[in-house]
Amino acid sequence: MEATTKPITREDISEEAKWDLNGLYLQESLWQEDFKKLEADLAGYESFKGTLASSAKTIKACIEFDIGISRKIEKLYTYAHLRNDEDKTHAKNQGNFEKMVRLHTLAAQASSYIPSELMAIAEDRMHQFLQDKELSFHKLHLERILRYRKHTLSEKEEKLLASSAEIARTARDAFEMLDNADLKLGTVMDENGNEVVITQGNFQSIMQNQDRRVRKEAFEEFYSAYSDHQYTFASLLSSNIKKDIFYAREKNHASVREKAMFSENIPVEVYDNLIASVHENMAPLHKYFFLRKKILKLDQIHIYDTSVPLVKSIHWHVGYNDSVKKILNSLQPLGSDYTEVLRKGLIQDRWVDRYESKGKRSGAYSSGCYDSNPFILMNYQEDNINSMYTLAHEAGHSMHSFLSRKTQPYLYADYTIFVAEVASTFNEALLTKYLFSQDIDKSMKIYLTCREIDNLRGTLYRQTMFAEFEHLIYASAEKNQPMTLDAFKDIYQKLLKEYFGENTTLDDCLSLECFRIPHFYFSFYVYKYATGISAAYALVDMVSEGGTT
Repeated sequence: MEATTKPITREDISEEAKWDLNGLYLQESLWQEDFKKLEADLAGYESFKGTLASSAKTIKACIEFDIGISRKIEKLYTYAHLRNDEDKTHAKNQGNFEKMVRLHTLAAQASSYIPSELMAIAEDRMHQFLQDKELSFHKLHLERILRYRKHTLSEKEEKLLASSAEIARTARDAFEMLDNADLKLGTVMDENGNEVVITQGNFQSIMQNQDRRVRKEAFEEFYSAYSDHQYTFASLLSSNIKKDIFYAREKNHASVREKAMFSENIPVEVYDNLIASVHENMAPLHKYFFLRKKILKLDQIHIYDTSVPLVKSIHWHVGYNDSVKKILNSLQPLGSDYTEVLRKGLIQDRWVDRYESKGKRSGAYSSGCYDSNPFILMNYQEDNINSMYTLAHEAGHSMHSFLSRKTQPYLYADYTIFVAEVASTFNEALLTKYLFSQDIDKSMKIYLTCREIDNLRGTLYRQTMFAEFEHLIYASAEKNQPMTLDAFKDIYQKLLKEYFGENTTLDDCLSLECFRIPHFYFSFYVYKYATGISAAYALVDMVSEGGTT
């Protein structure tokens, strides 16, 4: 779908373009039945309380009960959150999601004694348990829990923190409702005199419009909506930071960043080295903006000039099914088993909710659980090449999940986000290699080259800028500096100047961009995009040269 003159509702979209959740639940009443059963099952945690030090067999029974509950929760949660993301204004689906969040909190409360009780077991006795054949399968799982020994509190304290999980989501939930449901982004007259409704999904497509007047007016209209709510957005982000600091301090972590990276066993030096390396290599980025300004014959280059294709003769228009074909062709090096599963998923088995509609969550993601297909939320735009790349990216996540669940037991099928972003950007890099390998003319080669530069700019430089912003705002807040609207904007504006350089004119409203990034509500996530693309390109070179990963 392309930018339209009026909002599309979910009813306007064909069934084949919506994800098929019947594999989870054929109807909502079945979800309600499982929900009630799980509520009752939580009482089973009490039978293990105070017994874990008795034997390896008891620990095994407790762990298996716990992972059984977790597996049921994931299935219920997946269905509820996917339905909720279809339309954030749908009251019943929103209610079911809230019920699920509440049940998740109750489960966390009921199981909160487990880590504390395990930590209370003397280390020599725990060592004996870990050597017991009863726990041979669960040993790695237990070792991962025991890593948190110095970050685990008393049983009473852990239960209290678990009880707060629901209210800890408040800032994020409020942001999502404001950004996806309430925010009105205005309209713009396109080059043909049609009034186009600006949405989160089509904004980037409009930024690629060859008519500079359209881009400028859409840019200003878009950010005026954020300006109208800037104090609310600042308050929500500040509240989320305070929440993260509270949990980090209570769990004996030196900082929120250290806590986030500890969970994936990544040294903080990786984060610092990424930022330092990007800073040392700003010159090519600044030169690119200078060349853009020169090629576009502009006195000043603004942000709304940095995405428009430099080749005016290319008008990208590729439908969803054609994008799938190109993606599958590009992934041939991964083998026919991989591509056939993906083909069925993207078309026949309806893993993907394809198009933007009123109230739908913005952006894109891959989701699912151990007992379901992977699912991909898209806001696909036929006139934007980045939609095809986003689909390839999320397909990488989905196939990673599919293969992990196929080959690993539930307990070990999950993977870290640090690794996940390699699988996704790897697919993007293969897609680029494929497109360049086709019989294309000079104009298309220039178009694709510019797109690849913009991808590196967006994934390596931009995400590193986001990562640096996160580090700075959390560091300030952890020093008890007030995180006000002006504080956020000042920090972001300084980074914009540093990353875009002196050749780019920065509109004042651009400092509001920091309030529209949903990943900032998942602290210290974005740096993984930058590290992921670095690893992905190295792996693609290996595969292309006949090696293996």
